Amino acid sequence: MKNVSIAIDGPSGAGKSTLARALAKEKGYLYIDTGAIYRTVGCYVRRCGVDPADEAAVLRLLPQAKVELRRGEDETQRMFLNGEDVSEEIRLPEVSKYASVVSAHPEVRAYLLEMQRELARNHSVVMDGRDIGTVVLPDADVKIFLTASVEVRAKRRYLELSERGTPEALDQVRSEIVQRDWDDSHRAAAPLRLAEGAVAVDTTELNFQESLSTLSRVVEGALK
Repeated sequence: MKNVSIAIDGPSGAGKSTLARALAKEKGYLYIDTGAIYRTVGCYVRRCGVDPADEAAVLRLLPQAKVELRRGEDETQRMFLNGEDVSEEIRLPEVSKYASVVSAHPEVRAYLLEMQRELARNHSVVMDGRDIGTVVLPDADVKIFLTASVEVRAKRRYLELSERGTPEALDQVRSEIVQRDWDDSHRAAAPLRLAEGAVAVDTTELNFQESLSTLSRVVEGALK
């Protein structure tokens, strides 16, 4: 039986990870948060005290960073760095900033590309990120571009950080999202954009269940 690949792209705070994880559970597929892979690399670069903007220095570190994706007891994705579970640490705002800079380097993206494709070859997957439908899995069976207004995304991110115990001011969160949008859409390597054949889904006016139902309908329609 052929493995199925579902690619979900979109800007920061659009709900990609939460919805992709729920969709994968609904379909019985493996959920892959590619952003977590870059966050893990960013975490290592930060720990090593290396400037994330120095591509040559970052590339020298990559062979030393063993990045693993494992399924936790509750079926959630856990990220391991050289055998250590860093799933919580990689969500810290300071690590996010490192991940954003590191992920803009073309050679870093190329280094991690095969790891992501290998997972899709061996499993039916729901993979989310910013260049899945355009670069990582251009032949994905289903491509979705998930978005929402800046204001809604900022509020979601603000609540997420507060619940995690790492609160930031709403204005700061909004400013960071606007900057991240610019960085992601204007970088030279795999900029964030709507993939050819992707279905755009705007969740600004939708709650979680409505958003998930919309994604499920898109998938069912594409796989008929």
